[in-house]
Order: sequence, then structure tokens, then C-alpha cells
Amino acid sequence: MSELHHRIKVFVYRFEQAAPHYLLLKPDQGIEALWGPLHDELGFGEKLESAIRARVREQIGLDPSGRLLDLDMPGRWILGDEEIIEWTFGFQARGRFRPELLEETFAAHRWARFQDAYSSMGLELDRQAAMRLHTRVLAA
Repeated sequence: MSELHHRIKVFVYRFEQAAPHYLLLKPDQGIEALWGPLHDELGFGEKLESAIRARVREQIGLDPSGRLLDLDMPGRWILGDEEIIEWTFGFQARGRFRPELLEETFAAHRWARFQDAYSSMGLELDRQAAMRLHTRVLAA
């Protein structure tokens, strides 16, 4: 029997000069050391929305009351004896941004316009999610 893990991916964006900009994060090691969104494990019994808002507050230092968009792109993988289910969301940043928190956790971070963010992401699934988010943000 496989062990089940739930993960969240959160694509953070904000508006600068009326255009959406996306937060790119680069962890400091391993395969995960590619440019991409905030991602973390979902703890046992945690609810998706509260977990996302907590990670945004704790790991990025943003006001957790921003707009949350379910990208309707759940993913499922089986790796050896582990099954991973991934939930993907967009989050509109509000208020003051605290980069000092990012510097403690990530090797690098930057805000980028869509085209740069899209081409910088290391995983195809992240690019697909970014495209879906960008389309929804522009349509709103």
C-alpha cells in the first residue's frame, strides 16, 4: 500500500503599473532548485485554504487575506511507494511585501512579468498553471 501525501502549489501575483507580476522562488537545493511557485506539504487534517494562507504569511510575509483562486488543476503521481496529490492555486498579494523572510528560506526570488515568469519556470506543469492563472487574472 502506498503512502499518501498532499502538496500545495501557490502562484503569488500582484499588480504593478496595471500589469500582473508573478513571484518566482528558487529553493537552494536538489531538483526543487528550479524557479517556480511557493510549494509545501499539506499537513494531516489541514484545510487547503487555511494552509495556503498560513504559508503565504509564514514563508513570504504577505497579508493572508489576499484573493485566492483555485486553478482547478489537481495533479496525482505515484513515485515508488508514495502517492502525491498536488493542489494548485493563485494568490493575489496585498499590502507590504517582506523579502527578508524569503531570504531565510529561498536561494533567490524575484517578481516578473508573465512572459519572463513563464519562460523561467523549470517545470512544464508550473508553466501550464501560470498560463491558466494569467488567463484568469486578465479576464477578471
